[in-house]
Amino acid sequence: MTDNLMENIAVEEIVSDDKLKIADEVIEIIASIEASKVPCVAAMSGGFTDGLAGILGKKNLGKGVRVETEGNNVRIHISLIVEYGCKIHMVAKEVQNAVRNAIQDMTGMNVIEVNVNIVGINIPKEIRDNKEVKEAKEIKEPKEKEVEEEEAWIVGRISVDEQ
Repeated sequence: MTDNLMENIAVEEIVSDDKLKIADEVIEIIASIEASKVPCVAAMSGGFTDGLAGILGKKNLGKGVRVETEGNNVRIHISLIVEYGCKIHMVAKEVQNAVRNAIQDMTGMNVIEVNVNIVGINIPKEIRDNKEVKEAKEIKEPKEKEVEEEEAWIVGRISVDEQ
């Protein structure tokens, strides 16, 4: 019986020396997925390396997320694009809460900061098309005036030369 007890003690000592390291990429993926679930988040926005990975055909699941770890503490920086018409400050707060809770629940790590950087806004096609039509009309009208003035100048010149 005492031999069995000693074996359990030895096993417990070995277990207490075990270490767990969660890669920053894992935390980035969790943060990206959770942020993408928040309503009004149109897309995650990556930098140059994310764009390069896309060109090479690699899917970057942690796109738009940068993680800094110090021991058991984590700082997260998220860049995203939101939908037009949403309350940006409310979306950012929801992203912060969702990411913080998911990372703390899944990893047991302490999330110190979740910094959200809104880098763009997704404008619906209908609004873009209406704006393009309006801009096209504005551009077309001055050009028609310019053509009329140019024709008047040519007509005036011809009439002067004929005399």
